[in-house]
Amino acid sequence: MAKRDYYDILGVSKNAEADEIKKAYRKLAIKFHPDKNPDDHTAEDKFKEAAEAYETLSNPEKRQRYNQFGHAGSQQGYGGGGGMNMDDIFSQFGDVFGGGGSPFDSFFGGGQQSRGGGGRRANRGTNLRIKVKLSLEEIANGVEKKIKVTKQINCNTCDGTGAKDKSSFQTCKTCNGQGAVNRVTNTILGQMQTRATCPSCNGEGSTITSKCSSCNGEGIVRGEETISINIPAGVSEGMQLSMSGKGNAAARGGVAGDLIILIEETPHETLKREGVNVIYDLHVSFIDATLGTSIEVPTIDGKVRIKLEPGTQGGKILRLKGKGIPEVNSYHRGDQLIQVNIWTPKTLNNDERALLEKLKDSNNFKPNPDKSEKSFFDRMKEYFE
Repeated sequence: MAKRDYYDILGVSKNAEADEIKKAYRKLAIKFHPDKNPDDHTAEDKFKEAAEAYETLSNPEKRQRYNQFGHAGSQQGYGGGGGMNMDDIFSQFGDVFGGGGSPFDSFFGGGQQSRGGGGRRANRGTNLRIKVKLSLEEIANGVEKKIKVTKQINCNTCDGTGAKDKSSFQTCKTCNGQGAVNRVTNTILGQMQTRATCPSCNGEGSTITSKCSSCNGEGIVRGEETISINIPAGVSEGMQLSMSGKGNAAARGGVAGDLIILIEETPHETLKREGVNVIYDLHVSFIDATLGTSIEVPTIDGKVRIKLEPGTQGGKILRLKGKGIPEVNSYHRGDQLIQVNIWTPKTLNNDERALLEKLKDSNNFKPNPDKSEKSFFDRMKEYFE
């Protein structure tokens, strides 16, 4: 099933300001919040859908890529909004609701902390950013890259728990393993019960009596991991891809952060990229241009032979259809444009000069521009519009 447009989900225009987007999301978050709609799967789906839309449109970079590429942008199978879980969604509330978390924290038992595990809070690792350099051929065809990344990984000694052994865990006495404590406050409306993170165990529900000696109780250590990254065809310089859960590991078995991949293009030796098209400067002698010839030119897929018609003029643009760069997640592919440049020799021997002297007075060797022929700049403009 195709995803709905993010702007339609939030009910805002494509020119909406950040405050308008935040306001629209806040309204939907309150309306479809799972605590307000228990056991209503439709409401939960709409809640997640709105969170995914806000996660993209509230980020200027992600919003720009979404406006340009749609859902294909930086979220094409690498996590992004579509990979958000409830922890991701509730982590947004500090921004949306002014730093106080979900408006349901006080009235419905604790928002994020009420999700699974009896209120225990899951630690979350930080995101990790890396740069990946790609050749023009890799961009055109897509590629799988295996990257060795230095980051925080789970401690092998304790399997990321931070404890010396299983007997080192002790149920938190303050919250009885719930990870949160209830507080009763007297107000003018009567007694108000709120739920807050347990101060003794920081929401984990348990404490460690004997720490792992390898990680000093953190559950994470510095290490290396080889990550396989499938990069789709058609990405461009500056585009970011995201792999959910491949960032830094979280302390004591929490949720790992994301891996953000920044794309860098390596310049090609002879070809130049212009959007989805590829440009090649072809230099030929005026003799070949006059008589016509068959000549080999490089493309992304290897060399091909093209025919140069007799009388080809300098500045003429030839097109190899479908020999350019594909659009991301699309069947459309750009073209290769070949710009013909006439090469003029700088030095001549006596025989060559004498031969050209005989030809220069011929009417066929005098400039006679074809007024019906479009200029080079007009032809280039047509290709790129």
